[in-house]
Amino acid sequence: MSDTLSRLRAELIAAGQFFHSRGWVPATSSNFSARLADAEILITSSGQHKGRLDEGGFLRADLQGVSLDAGKRPSAETGLHTVMYRRDPAIGSVLHTHSVNATVLSMRLDQVVFDGYEVQKAFPGVETHEGRVVIPVFPNSQDIPALAAVVDAYLDANPHTVGYLIRGHGLYTWGVTVADTQRHIEALEFLFECVYRQMLLDR
Repeated sequence: MSDTLSRLRAELIAAGQFFHSRGWVPATSSNFSARLADAEILITSSGQHKGRLDEGGFLRADLQGVSLDAGKRPSAETGLHTVMYRRDPAIGSVLHTHSVNATVLSMRLDQVVFDGYEVQKAFPGVETHEGRVVIPVFPNSQDIPALAAVVDAYLDANPHTVGYLIRGHGLYTWGVTVADTQRHIEALEFLFECVYRQMLLDR
């Protein structure tokens, strides 16, 4: 466990530094997690600047979001991570970011649709640009259990979803590993920028 813990902390720290360099995790926004064991995750603790994470910036939690490290408080949004780990034992990481493009699009649209972009093939199960990838937008809520239930129900009905936006808030996506999930973030951010610029050109 100690080797896994050290490796996952290092991977999440590196992801935070990369996202910060791109402007996707401003101030103390965002939260990152990775699966440590069947019923245990590593997640950033509340109030951490994700571009300056160190080994002390994490805690262990169970799949109900309860901290397993005395004195450390998980993010209020931990339930949006744990619902994904409970859904699918293959999910090994959940990442949440707050880019400008994702936030602006979430305020303007009820869903973001990618159609015909080569970069869509960055997502699992997508083998051609000739298709649509839909990113739903959910209303923001301080009631995280209720929001997690809405997300869970949507994913039951749309199991091939690769990520979602929360209105005025940010992006959530997931993957088998931290590296997979970071790739999804990078692809989604590229595609969000394409959609945003296309909207500007279409005015």
